[in-house]
Amino acid sequence: MENIKIGVIGLGYVGLPLACLFASKYNVVGYDINNKRVEEINSGIDTTLEVQSSHLKSVLQSTLKTNGLKCSSILNDITDCNVYIVTVPTPIDVHKKPDLKPLYDSSAAIGAVLKKNDIVIYESTVYPGVTEEECVPILEKHSGLIFNKDFFAGYSPERINPGDKLHTVDKILKVTSGSTPEIGKKVDDLYASVITAGTHLAPSIKVAEAAKVIENSQRDINIAFVNELAKIFNLMDIDTQDVLEAAGTKWNFLPFKPGLVGGHCIGVDPYYLAEKALDLGYNPEIILAGRRLNDSMGSYVASQVIKLLLKNDIPVKGSEILVLGITFKENCPDVRNSRVVDIHKNLKEYGVNLTTFDPWVNNEEVFKEFGIDVMTELPNHKFDAIIQAVSHDKFQKIDFSLLRKDASIIYDVKGTLKGNVDGRL
Repeated sequence: MENIKIGVIGLGYVGLPLACLFASKYNVVGYDINNKRVEEINSGIDTTLEVQSSHLKSVLQSTLKTNGLKCSSILNDITDCNVYIVTVPTPIDVHKKPDLKPLYDSSAAIGAVLKKNDIVIYESTVYPGVTEEECVPILEKHSGLIFNKDFFAGYSPERINPGDKLHTVDKILKVTSGSTPEIGKKVDDLYASVITAGTHLAPSIKVAEAAKVIENSQRDINIAFVNELAKIFNLMDIDTQDVLEAAGTKWNFLPFKPGLVGGHCIGVDPYYLAEKALDLGYNPEIILAGRRLNDSMGSYVASQVIKLLLKNDIPVKGSEILVLGITFKENCPDVRNSRVVDIHKNLKEYGVNLTTFDPWVNNEEVFKEFGIDVMTELPNHKFDAIIQAVSHDKFQKIDFSLLRKDASIIYDVKGTLKGNVDGRL
């Protein structure tokens, strides 16, 4: 393709870094239905903290005619693009069923502006078949064009790790695919032109879709196994971290650690694969068992904290408990599908008073999402119990003696606090 102009649909944790990367070489329009998000980006602010302000401003301020980034919430601004890359969320609903509405809506929007010979590439995590069986018919319906004759499709799963400043989008090998061999090569060449880590051209879109969904399912199952070990070793009064350290001396032991499994990928994607398997008449026992166990860890942590309070003769009802962290992982502001809220929910049933401290988040956004007030400054108060739910680097420097009552406990979910703690996974 000559004179490539790329439209990136969705400017979140995945879309904005990708748009900025492509803008270093191509003319890129970032499109998002959230006008506030678009205005922030155009002013050089990325509230997800994935793109540094200086870099974002330099890309936006590019005066070259051949490259640069423009962001908009107006659909007409992407009408002259010839490559569309979809990076919208693929969440689950309250019943843990795949919610493809964001994909459907973005496909309908693209269909309204789609032209002959355009290519639509999906990056959102899905189960095998979604691109060609769910999204393409919507593109055809709204464009009046014929798939693989008038327009084409590709799939290149996102692999961005929120908060990771080492494995940035350009440094992660990219799986690519296309709806025909020729289009597969074009999609691969497009990504290879900006991805320094290289690309892997999969033989079909379904293979690429399957590769992505099993990446996170595999991690989910491995973490579930270690979480189950933690439960067993706690019954034996054995320190799980000590066991993992000893076992880790073998060269091929996988270094997974127990903890809460949230976020938009690992805690969600296995349900997509499971849903497709169930549709085909197969009951995915291991995948769903891993999900059930990991989803139970918030309530398990809460019960362990209550037991420690009782063991130390600290009255549970009315006790003051500090929860450190609300994000789904350390050192980033991402609260999507955070399982820390499960700890909150279960502890509240015992009539405790909870205080949550997380310097990474916006309190208004957290309250809107979960109904939880979060302090962004360390409280000047003493507590009966302190729970490190997320291992932010800033938490490792806290002087806990200033926060503990004479009779109090510390529970370390992540196993990173130095010194004596009363309990941990």
